This record gives sequence, structure tokens and C-alpha cells, in this order.
Amino acid sequence: MFKCIKTEGRARRGEFSCPHGTVQTPVFMNVGTQGAIKGALSAEDLERIGTQVELSNTYHLHLRPGDEVVREIGGLHKFMTWDGPILTDSGGFQVFSLAGLRKIKEEGVTFASHLDGHKIFMGPEESMRIQSNLGSDIAMAFDECVENPATYAYAKASCERTARWLVRCKDALARYNAEPDAVNPGQQLWGINQGATFEDLRVWHMQEIAKLDLPGYAIGGLAVGESTETMYHIIDVVEPYMPVGKPRYLMGVGTPSNIIEAVARGIDFFDCVMPARNARHGRLFTWSGAINMKNAKYTRDERPIDPECDCPVCRRFSRAYLHHLFKAEEMLAMRLGVMHNLYFYNKLTERIRESLDHGCFSDFRAEYAQKLDQKI
Repeated sequence: MFKCIKTEGRARRGEFSCPHGTVQTPVFMNVGTQGAIKGALSAEDLERIGTQVELSNTYHLHLRPGDEVVREIGGLHKFMTWDGPILTDSGGFQVFSLAGLRKIKEEGVTFASHLDGHKIFMGPEESMRIQSNLGSDIAMAFDECVENPATYAYAKASCERTARWLVRCKDALARYNAEPDAVNPGQQLWGINQGATFEDLRVWHMQEIAKLDLPGYAIGGLAVGESTETMYHIIDVVEPYMPVGKPRYLMGVGTPSNIIEAVARGIDFFDCVMPARNARHGRLFTWSGAINMKNAKYTRDERPIDPECDCPVCRRFSRAYLHHLFKAEEMLAMRLGVMHNLYFYNKLTERIRESLDHGCFSDFRAEYAQKLDQKI
């Protein structure tokens, strides 16, 4: 399912296969939380901008339209007419983000829905059932994402419980995949490393979950309050204990610089809502740095967003037009901005792959790691 084609230092050029296609890594997964990219991009748009993997949210799709509805229609691929690979998260991050509305026990977590307040219970078995109904290619383990900073005692108890939950996830998904009417019997489970910013907990937890020999592993619980330097340090601590022959996923990260630096530390998969969220507010990425499309200096600028970009937006529209759309608060501004930023991220990982193919990733890193995050 995963093969490492080439390495440069700890950076890896790989290929991952699943029921809905083959993914070239490193890869950025485009986040379609509720089965759609915020900013009015369709599955057809995702194909146009070079998306390899779409990521959707278990918790939100469980609330609406309901995972049973998606199952009856034939699964998430058919529902959103996306034929490529899909990864679904487990709902575990909502344990973190809905901190004021939750109660955690060994069995699982009781939530209050952010929509109407009704009580929801989700444990490993429930999360796996929802993801089985959705029929994604990669189902993420149900875990708890601990806020940074956290006390050592709480982080230790949490990652020990997450390790126990992972065993239950594995058993449950195996049962669901064996059902004769499984939406995607080839669905695979990836484990998630936790342990806050405590090195010994991170290492212990990674060693424990590696024993389950899952198809892939993620590092979770980062980019939730700690410094960038701390995040990189935790990756450095965990990476030597991640199985070499399995894909590695850094959850919820991040900026172009974060992606380049994490690739240099051995990471293969990425996702983040930031490029789409920034785009909806006029902050667009270019190969010279980020620009604010609402800035008055673009009023008469007839150049594309980025002269080096060949995305559908840059091939057709000017900065002046985008500036007008944002100032006029037209919906088209968000759509075109999101399309450009996601194309940029997909192209970023494509160029990283090309640099690894040609043995010049270190040069690419030196040129772009800091430049791409600067504001113009």
C-alpha cells in the first residue's frame, strides 16, 4: 500500500495505493469538512486543481446529513461525486474543540451538538461505524487531542486511553469491513500518536501503537497552541519510532513553510483548513510570499495573482478584478481565492516531489521554506 521510492536525508518520495487510486507523496489533502470545500468548490473543481486526496469530517457528516443517509446513497464518494481517495477524521478533534460541551470516559465521549445541543455519544466503535458508513479509504482512529500546555498527569492518562481506544478501533473496523454490504471493504485504519509536548509520552505512545502494525500512522495534537519550534522538535522526537514502511501524516499542519520543514523531517501527508480559510479573507499565496488581495495597491493591477502560477484563476483573472470582488464582497471572490490557494498547495507538494525526484530538495527548502510564509 505504500512504497518509498527515494529519500533525501529524512525526506521521502513515496507512493500510496488504496481502493480509489494511487497517491504520490508528499501530498496535501484538500479539506472538504462537510463533503464540500468551503468557498464553493465542487468535486469537478478539485480535479481541475490537481487534488489527490479529499478529507472530510466524521463528526459534521454524522450530524448532517447523517452517515446512514450517506451510506444509503452509496457512500461519500458517490454522494459528492469524487472518485479519488478520501480520508475521514475520527471526530476526536471535536473532543478538543468542543471542550466546554463534552464528558470523557473510558467508553467514549458524550458531546453536546454545536447545532442544537442534543447529546451525542461517540467512542471507538461509533466512530468506526460512522466512517464505515461514509466509505472513506482511510479511517482515522478515535483519539483525544490534548490542549497545549497540558499537565503531565492528564497527558499521560489521555494517551494511555487513546492507545486502548486504538485497539478497539482496529477490532471494530475489521468487523465492519467483513460485513457483506460494507461500503468500502478495503477501508484502512490509521493510528494517531498523542502525548502533548512530553517527549517520553510521545515516544512511548508511538512504540505502543506501532505494535498494532496498522497501514499508516499520524502525529496528532500539534499546532494547537505550542510554538513552531516545539512542533518541529516533537516531530524530530517521534519520527525515529514511526514504522519506515508506512505513510506518515502530520494532522492539521500548516503553512507552506511548515509543510516543507515537516517533509524534511520525514512526513508524507498533510492537511490544513488554513489555505482555504485565508483565501476567503483575501490572503493569497504566491511563490514570492503571501499577498492581501484587499490592499488598495491592487486596484489597477492587471497582473495575475501570481505571474508564476498557471492555475485556472491566474490564467484568466487580474489582481484588479479579484480586489474588486473582495471589496464588493461578491461570493465569486471566495471561490476564486480558494481555488487559487488550494492549487498553490497542491503545486507546492508537486514541486517538493519533483525536487526529491531530482535530488535537489535541500536546494528547494533553502529557497522557499522562509520565502513562502513572508507577507508582501
